[in-house]
Formats: sequence, structure tokens, C-alpha cells
Amino acid sequence: MKIVIQRVSEASVVINKKEVASIEEGLLVLLGIVNEDTQDDIDWLCNKIVNLRVFQDENGVMNESLLGAVGEIIVVSQFTLHASTKKGNRPSYIKAAKPDVAIPLYENFVETLQNSLGKTVQTGEFGADMKVHLVNDGPVTIIIDSKNKE
Repeated sequence: MKIVIQRVSEASVVINKKEVASIEEGLLVLLGIVNEDTQDDIDWLCNKIVNLRVFQDENGVMNESLLGAVGEIIVVSQFTLHASTKKGNRPSYIKAAKPDVAIPLYENFVETLQNSLGKTVQTGEFGADMKVHLVNDGPVTIIIDSKNKE
């Protein structure tokens, strides 16, 4: 699994001109899934997200996580995170998991994250043509790959 985390001052997801998710301060998480992903990947990434200290404390230092900060979260599936651009100029998405594998993992990821946070996790819609609006706060953008735990 690969995620892109963006600290936002606001974010929303629109599908067919209808807003399906909206937050103020918090995190927007883009999630890419491959066939080899398992519950271990989900657990490891959700733990990282929940404890990632990217919110400012009372001294203006990035020292607070979602657990300590008043922040919300949106998770959006994004198979293009696993694009390969090695050959030519048209990205290949062959590494991205097909819906029959990806949807259950995506749903499990959202449920695990929600249980870990004790907060509602808003989402886009898997496979939909989504318009994601955000104001990146900082900007703070962090990329994490569960297969490359750095």
C-alpha cells in the first residue's frame, strides 16, 4: 500500500456535482493498493497515520497527531499512486490491484483507521470520477509505502 498524506485546512470530495465528504482542519489521505497488500499493511499504515505528529502544538511546533489535535480525515482511493512510468510516456497501472482485491482492502483500511482514531473517517467512492478539493496547510505532504518502511 502506498499513501499520500496531506495536512489540510479544508478538503472535500465531489462526485457528479454532489459533495460526498468535507472536512476542515485535518488530513487528506490518498490510498493506492496492490495485489500483495495484506492486513499487516493496513495495520502498519493506520498506526502511522494515527500517530503521525504533523499538527502544531501550543508552541507552533509540529508535535501533535490526529489523536491530540482537533482534526478530521478523508480517505480517497487512488490507483494511480502505483503508476509505472519506466517505459514510454503513458503510465502503466498494472501494479494497482483490481477492484475485486482492492475494494475489500480499501473498506478494511477505512474501518481499521476509524477504529484506531475513534473518529468518523470520511471517504470518496471507490472507482468513481472524483473531484478532490483541498487547501494544503503548510504545505505538509508525506508519502508512505508499506513495502518500504522508511
